[in-house]
Amino acid sequence: MTNEQRLKNLSVPTGRVDVVIDTDTYNECDDQFAIGYLLGAKEKLNLKAIYAAPFLNHLVKDAKEGMEKSYAEILNVLSLLGEEVDVFLGSETFLENEETPVISPVAKDLAERVKSYSPENPLYVIAIGAITNIASAILLNPQVAENTVVIWLGGHALHYHDILEFNMNEDIAAARVVFKSGVPIVQLPCCGVVNAFAVSEAELDYWFSGKNKFCDYLVAHAKKTAKDYSKGRAWSRVIWDVTAVAWLLNDNDEFMLSRIVPTHLPEYDGQYEENPDGLPMRYVYYIRRDNLLNDLINKITE
Repeated sequence: MTNEQRLKNLSVPTGRVDVVIDTDTYNECDDQFAIGYLLGAKEKLNLKAIYAAPFLNHLVKDAKEGMEKSYAEILNVLSLLGEEVDVFLGSETFLENEETPVISPVAKDLAERVKSYSPENPLYVIAIGAITNIASAILLNPQVAENTVVIWLGGHALHYHDILEFNMNEDIAAARVVFKSGVPIVQLPCCGVVNAFAVSEAELDYWFSGKNKFCDYLVAHAKKTAKDYSKGRAWSRVIWDVTAVAWLLNDNDEFMLSRIVPTHLPEYDGQYEENPDGLPMRYVYYIRRDNLLNDLINKITE
């Protein structure tokens, strides 16, 4: 891929583009917002498939259960939306090292799917969980790195004290595979950038409650997850994953600001390795919160 083509692929696309989304949907409440937002943007985003990503926290006993529950939650979201999209089971474990893929229906599908694309006509991969599935597909077929653009919500801001955000920390080996692969990558860091995209209980009630059954589900789920950790105190809820979808809709910097930087490599010590000679990547550094919230409201409440 030429540097000129890479920079073009790191710009917000014009026209309608093909997209897949890789999501740990059962993990929190924000993935559901992101899927609804994506399907509300059909004029620009042609969703080809949804991939279930692994995760491991207090909700599940292992990464396999996290992935399987995410798969079931994807189907639930599609049912609430009245939509039909191909859904694939993903990795049952995280990467053991940086050389061995985790074979799964997702990894095999993406490795095969990219053969229909090219650097001039890439497939856009929105990743909003641990990036195991994408790394595995790259290891299975390096053509994935040539024929896709990866938009990943992962890691923290460059000025933050570490990189150990949930998606990053679950599979640093996978993140390293992706960042080293040469794939054009857009990074949306969590703390220090995307955490600005938060909503309050009052906003959820005012803007989303009673609009449709999907929105009612989103509100109830968001309130439950927030109240589980707020313990009776005031709260707001960051709906992180919406921002990864929004980058593809970010005409004229409407929803966020970003810049081209040399690709930085996540290290196992919890820091980024700076590499001034790294290939260009796009780094989002500011979210226009109100603009994006209004677009989200418009796209999922109709």
